[in-house]
Amino acid sequence: MHAALTAAARIGPNAVTRFAEALGPARAQDIFARAGLSDRLANPPGRMVPEAEVTALHRVARSLLGETDAEAASREAGRLTALYLLANRIPRVLQAVLKRLPAGLAARILTDAIGRHAWTFAGSGTFRVIPGPPMRLEVAGGPIPRAGAADHPVCGYYAATFETLFRALVSPRTQVAEVACEAMGAPACVFELRW
Repeated sequence: MHAALTAAARIGPNAVTRFAEALGPARAQDIFARAGLSDRLANPPGRMVPEAEVTALHRVARSLLGETDAEAASREAGRLTALYLLANRIPRVLQAVLKRLPAGLAARILTDAIGRHAWTFAGSGTFRVIPGPPMRLEVAGGPIPRAGAADHPVCGYYAATFETLFRALVSPRTQVAEVACEAMGAPACVFELRW
């Protein structure tokens, strides 16, 4: 387990703050209240949060909004997270370099960087890259599929985050599809990337 994790696994605050943005004020207020997290709306977290909060938010959203609307909110939160990372966390010089490299090399450099910071989005889970083509990214034991069983993939947050980052830094044609999901009984959530 990464040294930054404590006994209660933690995850980056974007998983909470960007989900609130994606839901919009009225829906966020209801969902956060039912998840027992109203204080996170009044005082948005600036530091790592318990991963159980992310699981609770997704569980309540799926219950109240239905699968389709909850997945749309999850995808939008992922897109917003990637935009935040591009604006605030990925150095501009690195972004400029990646955009000029061949897609395969840029993808390897980007996934290496993602892997070094995986604890910020996978919590107590693990992340690995499965070389391709097509390249696959795997998140095992992450907090989102723990929100409950489903008959379809539920990790649009991860898919949209990866897709937005890869479109900005590797190839604007990048498509990311979740091809396996723990919520469906798979051993890990697997995201297939094509560009």
